[in-house]
Amino acid sequence: MTNDLVLSILLLSVLVSVAINGLLRNIAKKNNILIDLPDKSRKFHKRPTPLSGGLGIFISIMISAKIYIDLNDLNGYIPLFSETIMFASLGLLIFFLLDDLIGVRYLYRLLFQILATLIIIYVTGVQINNFGNLLGFGGMELGSLSIPVTVFCVVGVMNAFNMIDGINGLCAGSALSMLLFSGFHSGFIYDSMLILVIGSILGFLVYNLRIFGKKRAVFLGDSGANILGFIVAWVAIYTSQNVSYNVSPMSMVWFIAVPLLDCIGLIISRTLRGISWAAPGRDHIHHKLMIRFSPESSLLIIIIFTSFLSMFAIYLDTNFKEYISFYLFILFSISYYLIFHFYVKPSTIDENI
Repeated sequence: MTNDLVLSILLLSVLVSVAINGLLRNIAKKNNILIDLPDKSRKFHKRPTPLSGGLGIFISIMISAKIYIDLNDLNGYIPLFSETIMFASLGLLIFFLLDDLIGVRYLYRLLFQILATLIIIYVTGVQINNFGNLLGFGGMELGSLSIPVTVFCVVGVMNAFNMIDGINGLCAGSALSMLLFSGFHSGFIYDSMLILVIGSILGFLVYNLRIFGKKRAVFLGDSGANILGFIVAWVAIYTSQNVSYNVSPMSMVWFIAVPLLDCIGLIISRTLRGISWAAPGRDHIHHKLMIRFSPESSLLIIIIFTSFLSMFAIYLDTNFKEYISFYLFILFSISYYLIFHFYVKPSTIDENI
């Protein structure tokens, strides 16, 4: 696939996504379904806003893919991995739309995430088999631990992206950044339909970032955040475990460092304070940045920071051994935790919850 074709497919998927997200937003508003109501205790929007973003992204991917497949006469040539990802994502979409509508217990959400992950593993055979030369003593083969480690990583990434979905553009922007950097660095973007996912996210962001105005805003909802986390996790696993792509698993960790470390840091800090991991609160990185910056500035800071980390990861992957990247990530993680999870005192956060 050439760069010109990539750009053409991108434009197609963006236009489809803009149209679909606009249509679904109007339907949700008109029928008063999938509407997120303002909540001054932990939400920042001031008017009821449709939670149709996840549905819009998924339908946009499907429509764009159908157009692309028909135009290029590719019916019957869809890779099993891509096909299975879409079917599993459909199941996740339906389940988490139910969660957006009526709420589902955290345990059931976790079990469904595990089920979706196991379906991908057993249908496609794709899983994390090797972490590479992570410690400097040779390749780390997982063997019998491969499946449980894969499940843990996928579910962890899904929840990390869901938890960071706190301000407009952050979850989708983080996913977009990861898919762009991983897609171009590995070359996966040239021999897959990953560009359709990227274009569909961009079309959603037009509404999520309120480019058409505040009254036309659309949110991802739990359905959208979980689907994006699911796709991001499997793109990372597929490209880092496939011999066709010369990308280290550590690069993928760097690409999602902010959502991942925010999630881990939150779990640690809440455990130390005796607070439930699943409880809502204002102790995420974007909340801490918003003490000094506007939501828009906080988003820009995080996306720029994420992009810098991704470029640094590519530099490390290109010029150094994997274990160098791993040890530097450990140092970075400790620094990140010390800065962002001790920067604001817990008492300050709790008063805002």
